[in-house]
Amino acid sequence: MKDLILLEVIEKKIFLIRGHRVMLDSDLAELYEVSTGNFNKAVSRNLDSFPPDFMFQLSSAEYKSLRFQFGILKKGAHSKYLPRVFMEQGVSMLSSVLKSKRARQVNIQIMRAFVKLRELLNSHKELARKLEELEKKYDAQFKSVFDAIKMLMAPPAEPDPGHRKIPGFKPEK
Repeated sequence: MKDLILLEVIEKKIFLIRGHRVMLDSDLAELYEVSTGNFNKAVSRNLDSFPPDFMFQLSSAEYKSLRFQFGILKKGAHSKYLPRVFMEQGVSMLSSVLKSKRARQVNIQIMRAFVKLRELLNSHKELARKLEELEKKYDAQFKSVFDAIKMLMAPPAEPDPGHRKIPGFKPEK
């Protein structure tokens, strides 16, 4: 049960930044049960282990976006430095830098979360491909069924910011 909870916690800490699935240094430090400062000191002592495709530092704009859009970073609650983020390979490399038993166990769980996320994304692509094949195979009488399935698979649409209310109209409850 503890593994399941940890996987769910980890999955919520994986973000998409610059087209990469990443985890924040502060979230990783929390999982490893070390301070963010000590975590980053260990990384800084081993920077040659973290090339740009393993780890990068957020820009000011990315930091502000995370702070305001997701509410995960509270102003003043974190270091004066911009956060570092680690891609899957960077997280894997952390096990050679942080040599505690806890770090190894947490890394295993994080790798499982990344694999699970990748499998989910691949299965969604596979489902879309199979649906397309079926759509080509059957004639127009099933078009409405395929359209309905595609609508169910699509992410929810953002509300139109230009949408205006109709005066005097009250929706039913």
